[in-house]
Amino acid sequence: MSTQFSSEQLDRLKLAMAKLKETVEPEETEQQSVTVEEEERILAKGTYLKVDEDEMAAWLYLAPPEPDMDYKKQDLIDYLASKGVIEGLHQSNLSAMIKKKVYDREILVARGREVQDGANGFFEYLFKPEEYGAPKIREDGSVDYTNINALPNVKAGQKVAVYHQAIQSVDGCTVLGNVIPGKLYHDLPPMRGKGIRREDEFYYAQMDGKIEVKDGKIDIQNVHEISGDVDMIIGKVEFFGDIIIYGNVEEGVVIRAGRNIEIHGSTSLANLYAGGDIILSRGIQGGNRSKVTARGNVFADFIEHTTVEAGGTVQANVFMNSNIYSKDKVIATGKKGSIIGGYVDAVKGVEAVCAGNTAELKTVIHCGYEAQTHERMLEIRRKETDIKAKIAELVDTMTEALREKRMRGAQTSESTEKRLLDWDKLKDQYFVELDKVENERTQLEETVERSRGAEIKIDGNLYRGVVICINAEQLMIERNTCYMKYNAEKGVIEGSVIIHN
Repeated sequence: MSTQFSSEQLDRLKLAMAKLKETVEPEETEQQSVTVEEEERILAKGTYLKVDEDEMAAWLYLAPPEPDMDYKKQDLIDYLASKGVIEGLHQSNLSAMIKKKVYDREILVARGREVQDGANGFFEYLFKPEEYGAPKIREDGSVDYTNINALPNVKAGQKVAVYHQAIQSVDGCTVLGNVIPGKLYHDLPPMRGKGIRREDEFYYAQMDGKIEVKDGKIDIQNVHEISGDVDMIIGKVEFFGDIIIYGNVEEGVVIRAGRNIEIHGSTSLANLYAGGDIILSRGIQGGNRSKVTARGNVFADFIEHTTVEAGGTVQANVFMNSNIYSKDKVIATGKKGSIIGGYVDAVKGVEAVCAGNTAELKTVIHCGYEAQTHERMLEIRRKETDIKAKIAELVDTMTEALREKRMRGAQTSESTEKRLLDWDKLKDQYFVELDKVENERTQLEETVERSRGAEIKIDGNLYRGVVICINAEQLMIERNTCYMKYNAEKGVIEGSVIIHN
C-alpha cells in the first residue's frame, strides 16, 4: 500500500526538516568548539617545548594544570608529537612528571640516538711479533739481552691468526625523526703469506718454524735449533733459515744463517754471519780473532776484542777494544753504556753513557762518512767524466769511419772493418765500466746523504784522549769532560753541553 502526499503536506514536511536542521547543526558546532577548547586546555598555558640546536634532545616545561584538570602521560606524548618530537621519548621521565607532578622546570623528555660506530675488518695475530728486539732494562740500568724473543716459534697446525669481519655502523636519529647516516666500513682481502693455510676466518701454521709479520703478511720459516753447546767437534753450523743455540759457542766455530742468529749462552772466538739480525744474549769475547757480520742489527750484552760489521744498528751494554762498523747507529745502552778502546764507526751517529777511561786507553769514535769515502767519491766522479769523454771520442771516430765505409762501399779495406769491430768491442767495455762507476758513485752519494745530521752523544763521562771524528774531521779530547754532544758544521766539529730538564 503506497502513501501519497499532497502538495500542501510536502511543503509542511520540508519546512519541518529545515527547522530540525537549524536546531541540530548549531549543537554540533558548539560541541566541536568545546572539543577544540579541550585540546588547547590539555596542557595549561605557559607550557613549552625546547629542542636542542642539534635536535638530539628535547626539554618539556610543564605548567601546572588548572584546578579541574589532571594530566595523563598520553597528553604529554600527544603534545610532543604535535611539536614533531616522535623519536627517543624518555618514558620514565614522562611517567615521573605525571606521577610526581613535576611542574615549572625543564625536564628531558626525548633523547636522539647517536650513530653507533662500526669497525673495519682486521687480522688478530695470536702471537706477539711486537716483542721482537725489545730487551728489558735491569734494576741497575743496564740492558738484559737474555730475554729477547727475536724468534717466536709455532708448531704445525697451530692457529696463528683470526680475521674479524667489518662491523657496519648503525644510523643515528634525532628526536624529530631525522636520520643521521653512519660511516661505511670495509673488509680486508684474505691474508697472503708463507707457511700458512686458511680455514674460513682462521689461519694455521703449515710447519714448525719461526713466525713474523712482514708488510701485513705472515711468514713462517724453518728454524734450526741446537739445545747444547757448539764446539770444534761440530765446527760449522750453516742453515738457510734461522739458527737458535741455547748453549755456548766455543772457539773456532763458524755459524752462517740465511736469516737470524740467536745465541743464549756465551760466545767466544767464533765467527758469525747472518743475513738478518744477530743476538748474543751473553755477549762475545773475541780475543781479537772473532768477526760478527750481519746484514741487519747486532744486539749483545757486551762485545769485547771483536770486529763487528752490521747493515743496521749495533747495540750493547759495553764495547771493549773492538772495531765496530755500522751503517746505522752504534748505541752503548744501560747504566754503564761504555765504549772503551777500539774504533767505533756509525754512519748515522753514536750514543753512549761513557767513552774512554781514566787510563786513557785509545778510543776513536767516528760517525758520518769517512775521509776515504769523500776522497773516493771525488776520484770516482773524475773517473766517470774520463770514461764519458773516451766514449764520446770513440763514437766520433767510429762515426767518421762508418761515413768513409759508406762512401767506399765494397772497396772498404779489411783493416778498416777490423778496426770497426775492435772499436765496437771497446765501446761495450767502456759502457760496462761506466755502469760500475756510476753504481759506486750512487752508493757513495747515498752514504754521504745518510750521514747528514750524524752526531756523537756522550751522556756521561768523556775521558781525555778520546778522539771524536765526524765525516773527514777529527777532534782530540784534551781534558776530562761530561754530557757532551758533537756535530760537524761547515767542516768544523762543534761540541755543546747536553742539558737535562
